[in-house]
Amino acid sequence: MSLRGLRQLGRLGRVLFRSPAEAAGEPGPKPGAAERKFGAIPYRHVDGEIVFLMITARSTGKWIFPKGGPMEGLTPAESAAEEAYEEAGVRGRVAAAPAGHYRTFKARPGKARRVGEVLVLVEMYPLEVAEQFDDWPEKGERRRHWATLAEARRLLSEPGLVALAEKIAASARG
Repeated sequence: MSLRGLRQLGRLGRVLFRSPAEAAGEPGPKPGAAERKFGAIPYRHVDGEIVFLMITARSTGKWIFPKGGPMEGLTPAESAAEEAYEEAGVRGRVAAAPAGHYRTFKARPGKARRVGEVLVLVEMYPLEVAEQFDDWPEKGERRRHWATLAEARRLLSEPGLVALAEKIAASARG
């Protein structure tokens, strides 16, 4: 195919596969730009051991840590702490700096995996749990489970989350 043909094909793809916002004339994300989310890794000390509070994802049922998009008026750490309350029903002391981040992909609504996926960069903040509530906003949508580091390694499907849990466990032990 000629260079001109490739350019035309590229233009056609941009027209056919643009987001609803772009179709309405609003600027879309820059090519290669990642969606940003902020998450918390809730943990506490139990009998001298670090345990992590995990929740199930609504869409897949996989074990994850709470995460969500930026919240207006809140810092990234505060957004992560608020997600921990809404999704897992816990409050505590959130670190000001992230333990690290991981990358994942999120399928756009109505799209198959890999086709139409969006790159998501998630900053994860340690959250030492001080309170756990019996009722919380997403109680009916998720399950929660306290897990040792060994169990969290088995349950988490994102290698980046496993590495961050290991990092938090090592630093929390002192």
